[in-house]
Amino acid sequence: MSPPNYYDSYPPLFRPNTTALNGPDPNNLHTPDPEPNPDPLPVIDLECLSRDDERPKLAQACQDWGIFRLVNHGRERKGPHMPPTNVKWFEGFNVLMNKLSDLHVEDPLLDSFRLLLDEYGRHQTRLATTIFEAMAKELSLSQEQSECYLCPSSGLMRVYRYLRWPEADQGSWGIDAHTDSSVLSILNHPEVGGFQVQKDDEWFDVEPVPNTLVVILGDMMQAISSDEYKSAKHRVKANKHVERISIGYFVFPDKDGVIRSPKYKPFTYADFRAQIQQDLKTIGYKVGGLHHFKLHKPT
Repeated sequence: MSPPNYYDSYPPLFRPNTTALNGPDPNNLHTPDPEPNPDPLPVIDLECLSRDDERPKLAQACQDWGIFRLVNHGRERKGPHMPPTNVKWFEGFNVLMNKLSDLHVEDPLLDSFRLLLDEYGRHQTRLATTIFEAMAKELSLSQEQSECYLCPSSGLMRVYRYLRWPEADQGSWGIDAHTDSSVLSILNHPEVGGFQVQKDDEWFDVEPVPNTLVVILGDMMQAISSDEYKSAKHRVKANKHVERISIGYFVFPDKDGVIRSPKYKPFTYADFRAQIQQDLKTIGYKVGGLHHFKLHKPT
């Protein structure tokens, strides 16, 4: 039986890239948006998440923003370092972390990259688990729910290279506005800006800050929290001068585990993925898939 295809339900950022060599779609140009606001992202200290007085700060960030900066996450001291120079051969690729050890390559350089990616993915899995456990405590989830709602073996690494785009000043986007389908996404924010997040219908620049990671809540986390936490809508602006390399880690629920919430009919991640696939076939893009499972759809 073939493994589930975790990325066919994702927005274009998380699916294998087929157009990067040609730059963003010229038909996707529009009038530039107003200048975005300065970066006001909440900051969460990983080392303090075990404290009862720190977790409410995490909950507030999840309620207000659905995205936050993570500091003291350990990667700068004991975790692997993955500088962008190591991935400039690639336009973009996905890899399931539980399949990485099965990948055998003869080129020593590529094999060392595989080992580095595996180490990096394991560290991101530890981070995601720690963050989710703190969220689960704030949401009063049971141990059984927590184990069902976050499945470490579903972890997916995405490396994506945004090429320089000379027409960026015409309002083109490397990636259009979307939400993630994941529980959590952890972004290794590059030195080049362009990442933006929406809050209360306003867009904010997320500036590169050394030794920090950006944690984004996905659609599954919003459903798990009964809409108490929000799935953050975000996008990437094309840059006319330099390329941008992004390294993201995405983790999902158990595909057959049932998500139960007072605001949604019971559904599994497999159900959600199937609905997104249907949207992609009939409409061509993801249509905020959670509304399909709402108990009371807006009129």
